[in-house]
Amino acid sequence: MSNDHPPLIRAFAGLRPRGEHAAAVAAPPYDVLSSEEARQSVAGRPLSFLHVSKAEIDLPRGIDPFSPEVYARSAENFQRMLDGGVLVRDPCPCYYAYRLVIDGHVQTGLVAAASVAAYDSNRIRKHEFTRPDKEDDRVRQIEALNAQTGPVLLAHPDSPEVEALLAEATKASPVADLIAETGVRHSVWLIDEPAAIARLGSLFDAMPALYIADGHHRSAAASRVAASRRQRQGGADSAEFFLAVIFPASQMRILPYNRVLRDLNGLSEAAFVAALADCCQVDRVHSPVEPERSGVCGMYLAGSWYRLEIRPESIPSSDPVRRLDVSLLAERILAPLLGISDLRRDPRIDFVGGIRGFGELERRVDSGEMAVAFAMYPTQMNDLMAVADAGQVMPPKSTWFEPKLADGLVSHVLD
Repeated sequence: MSNDHPPLIRAFAGLRPRGEHAAAVAAPPYDVLSSEEARQSVAGRPLSFLHVSKAEIDLPRGIDPFSPEVYARSAENFQRMLDGGVLVRDPCPCYYAYRLVIDGHVQTGLVAAASVAAYDSNRIRKHEFTRPDKEDDRVRQIEALNAQTGPVLLAHPDSPEVEALLAEATKASPVADLIAETGVRHSVWLIDEPAAIARLGSLFDAMPALYIADGHHRSAAASRVAASRRQRQGGADSAEFFLAVIFPASQMRILPYNRVLRDLNGLSEAAFVAALADCCQVDRVHSPVEPERSGVCGMYLAGSWYRLEIRPESIPSSDPVRRLDVSLLAERILAPLLGISDLRRDPRIDFVGGIRGFGELERRVDSGEMAVAFAMYPTQMNDLMAVADAGQVMPPKSTWFEPKLADGLVSHVLD
């Protein structure tokens, strides 16, 4: 295969919990819990993978989670799970089917090693900027463990044949099957039949691109580790691939990423509502507003809900970033009326994942902590793919994917 068309994925000998330990090991992603929340989560759970992914929980409170002691403890805890037979490695390269089920929503994807070269050449496409400090953290974690343990969530263009192969794999008994505290059922099946492995590889390699949904820092860190090992060793081998779970784009579920603001930039509530009329149709309503389509958002202010509809003529149809609802809010309301121009750094704005519901928006405003909340229409997968295909990036906090993957069910060891 030519160098300008690297294979997108390959099978790998995964490291995973013995079947009887899967429920005890599986843990939320490292970046969805604070250190204190993680400490509470592992109470009575000595095998939780949080002891590896957030090892500061096993050190004194207040320790810097990016200190060398944390990475060293992470490696120590990881090795203990290996030595104790809690985690075992499959003898041969294989793929894994991974299914997530919650409240009637089902998505089934493929656990694979994804190509760093494809990521570097933008065949695995990004839609977010990364922060160097967060990249550094993931690089140190990979190097400390000599493994990638946090999967990157990817989307692939729909493929009936891939879905059929995964459906066939899920007829067997799963090697892991558990219901997490969040209510999400996580199930994993082994795909070790050579013909299925070969066919999956060729089907994916025929795809023009894959899309990062969640895990920009993990994939960027994998690229840096591969480059470093290439330079040091003349070749990176298994480090040329990174741990990924790849779902059909149509099965993925994006929840809204809502916004809350600390003040009204000196405006009275009445003056702010009046000013909104320049860019929106404003209607006061009697219940929370769940936007039914793009261009509509809900607003909670002073105990009341409003339905805001951006005037259609002001929505740019050809720009994949500026037509996003989060961009429309930023350009039409947050910047000109509330003085918020830097979504990344302005302390006056905060973001609330849609999984927390309308009650959290009302609570933040009613408590006096925030002055106003905006309930957003969720970004759609075709919007994400359009932005990535255009080589652009979304505003911060544009997507909240749910359900989340678990850490610890399959890891990729760097030989």
